[in-house]
Amino acid sequence: MTTEDGAASTASAEPPPIQQKTADELIAEMKKVPLFMTSMDDMDEDNDMIQALKAIAYEGTRAEIADNFRVQGNECVKAKQWMNAREFYTKALVALKGPKVPQPGTEGTSNEKVVEIDEEAEAKKENDAAEACYANRALKLNPRNVKAWYRAASACLALDKMPEALDACQSGLKFDPTNTALQTLLTRIERRRDHLVELEDARRKREEREANERATLRLAMRERNIIARETSKAPDMEDAKVQLSDPSDARSLLSLPVIFLYPLHAQSDFVKAFAETETISQHLEYILPPPWDQTQEYNPAAVECYMETSIGGLIKAGKNLSLSKLLGTGKVEVVDGLVSINVVAKSTASQWIEDFKKRRGKQ
Repeated sequence: MTTEDGAASTASAEPPPIQQKTADELIAEMKKVPLFMTSMDDMDEDNDMIQALKAIAYEGTRAEIADNFRVQGNECVKAKQWMNAREFYTKALVALKGPKVPQPGTEGTSNEKVVEIDEEAEAKKENDAAEACYANRALKLNPRNVKAWYRAASACLALDKMPEALDACQSGLKFDPTNTALQTLLTRIERRRDHLVELEDARRKREEREANERATLRLAMRERNIIARETSKAPDMEDAKVQLSDPSDARSLLSLPVIFLYPLHAQSDFVKAFAETETISQHLEYILPPPWDQTQEYNPAAVECYMETSIGGLIKAGKNLSLSKLLGTGKVEVVDGLVSINVVAKSTASQWIEDFKKRRGKQ
């Protein structure tokens, strides 16, 4: 476009006039951005950023959602935004009463993942979050609220958090020393505290005694030259175990669980407490013949006994030797607290030994 004198017009290239905004208008615009919001009233339901933040706020388990709101409440308290803080704490408590995991929306897809939750750990997180929110909602906003101190102390008592329960109860009594409910609660807390102290003391003494008994048993085994070994596949022997008649005295009588194996018949007999001074014969006298022995070849005089060595071989176990002498050779092991003795008929012993050696040779 040209003018009458042929000069080119530059009107179309000029930028549009800048719209000037007042300070109040600029502040109002900034308040629409979550980072600069100073009040819950600033939240605009049509604000895309707000809706995105809301969606994130409600993602996760109940404890995670509640903790998110609790943190926001704490930030409001720091900024002295009391009403907003209370609202966030209330939202946290409401979240704890919702579904355990986020539920799919009305337009949910079919490929939503299932969330696995550790129920016990999640319950503890929820209790902690509830305790914090109840206390924060009341105490941080009004430290003279005696009912809030009572609720906080009760919550801590329920969770066995004794120092916190005592502190909350005593804090409430500072504002209302004659409050009967707080006084009664304080008595309950002190009784529970003393009971827990007694339980802890008993547990500590029990653990110390058990540790001393284990050390004494190890000393007794070492003094008798008995080798013991543990594996990852220890059998379930119920209450049968290696033990001393006096757990505090390494020189007292030692007894061990013993299993008699009949390898050619896949049978066994179990002796829960075989005293170290007893012999194999003493037990075979009442065990043999076993009920499954139809040919009557298993009797005390017609059998031989063998024990595996720590290096995978065999030794013949003298039936008239005491158990302490058999184990004290240092050649056999007590594996997982159990002594194993193979019992075979004399007529088949040679063949069983050959088969045993062949099997070991292949391993």
